[in-house]
Amino acid sequence: MSDLTRRTAAELADALAAGDTTSAEITEAHLARIEDVDGSVHAFLHVDAEGALAAARAADERRAAGRPASALDGVPIAVKDILTTVGLPTTCGSKILEGWVPPYDATVVARLKDAGLPILGKTNMDEFAMGSSTEHSAYGPTRNPWDLDRIPGGSGGGSAAAVAAFEAPLAIGTDTGGSIRQPGAVTGTVGVKPTFGGVSRYGLVALANSLDQAGPVTRTILDSALLHEVIGGHDPRDSTSIDQPLPALVDAARQGSSGDMSGVRIGVVKELGGEGYQAGVRARFDESVQLLVDAGATVVEVSCPSFVHALAAYYLILPSEASSNLAKFDAMRYGLRVLPDGVENPSAEEVMRASRDAGFGDEVKRRIILGTYALSSGYYDAYYGQAQKVRTLISRDFEAAFGQVDVLVSPTAPTTAFRLGEKVDDPVSMYLNDIATIPANLAGVPGLSLPSGLADEDGLPAGFQILAPAMADDRLYRVGAALETLLTKKWGGALLENAPELQGSAR
Repeated sequence: MSDLTRRTAAELADALAAGDTTSAEITEAHLARIEDVDGSVHAFLHVDAEGALAAARAADERRAAGRPASALDGVPIAVKDILTTVGLPTTCGSKILEGWVPPYDATVVARLKDAGLPILGKTNMDEFAMGSSTEHSAYGPTRNPWDLDRIPGGSGGGSAAAVAAFEAPLAIGTDTGGSIRQPGAVTGTVGVKPTFGGVSRYGLVALANSLDQAGPVTRTILDSALLHEVIGGHDPRDSTSIDQPLPALVDAARQGSSGDMSGVRIGVVKELGGEGYQAGVRARFDESVQLLVDAGATVVEVSCPSFVHALAAYYLILPSEASSNLAKFDAMRYGLRVLPDGVENPSAEEVMRASRDAGFGDEVKRRIILGTYALSSGYYDAYYGQAQKVRTLISRDFEAAFGQVDVLVSPTAPTTAFRLGEKVDDPVSMYLNDIATIPANLAGVPGLSLPSGLADEDGLPAGFQILAPAMADDRLYRVGAALETLLTKKWGGALLENAPELQGSAR
């Protein structure tokens, strides 16, 4: 493996600034890595070698002229296949959009291009971001680089696996109920869900408008902060975008990297732990909390009683919004069109029915049916309306908790990566993987997951989640960077760089 693929994005940016390497060399190294291992991992749905190399050469020209577009100019990136990209397919992991090439870039993609980051390609995902394992992709599952028989999380397992397998130094994911953070936990990567409205949703194919949020997937906290500053900020084309500047995220990460947590108040959420959590996951979490205490933090237990209802509320709100959003895939304007068998002159309704039946997978159909039912006459108030009331209570719990502490913490996911096929036919068991991440999406607050170590039972990564008040994303980076520094000292190096499992067939 090339040394260039082992370096963090910040290290690559420093090497580019010093003239020690070129973007073309870095991009070629990652494309070679993809060629070597992605047949096993299947992190990518589409690789754009030609476009990435052209962007890399342009980045090198800007560097040579002394006019880099950003600190990350020339550092390559992978993008989840739910963000629109001019000239590249955007399928959302679904057959119904197979081969569709958008005529416009998502704002996140446009900002990546403006900052000079070559786009390596589009990453695999659960169809329309519905899933926690990337097994619901119409194009086959992605595999966890730590163990190819296990899931990489979902719905953004492709982005997390690409970063964990050293196929990309950076990636973009989206998080509707944990789809950046949960894959981060099970692949040993860093995943950040920004404040809702802190990163533009324009060009992000909607699953649930009030929940979806794009964010960074990286190997270090500093890399996430650097990428977050590139993609974040107000966008007038997005009606949910917050019109105020981002806090100083990179500065917060650099401050936190000292490991000093003096004066920081940390709340351990009582309802996000205990029964149902794997012993090794819980042990790594408790050890991480103790490291923060030893570094000067004040840690208290905080109760958020409405969190116990978050999963139920989420799985009424999300399917309801998804049912509405996916109605536009009607075979009339774009995407898959299937003619019904045995019908000589089919009506538009018959074509639509046949196309949606062929184009949507089982999980998407399940959630459309659930959402349509929840919104139907006679049931709206009993189900969707009640779920929205619970959402309000969850927001109030966050507000009360943040009146006592600076950040809240919990394990990111209750278990390490489970085996492929283990839960694919048990949707309720699959949904429970998001139990700790969902509250942040319902309230719109930011969350970050970083590796907390390896679980004793299986030697697989566990994740540590940090939550902060809306638009206080800098707190995530300060606390996350401090814990990363403390854990790196404990491990004797970065988790991904030193784990023996990384030398297996996927490596």
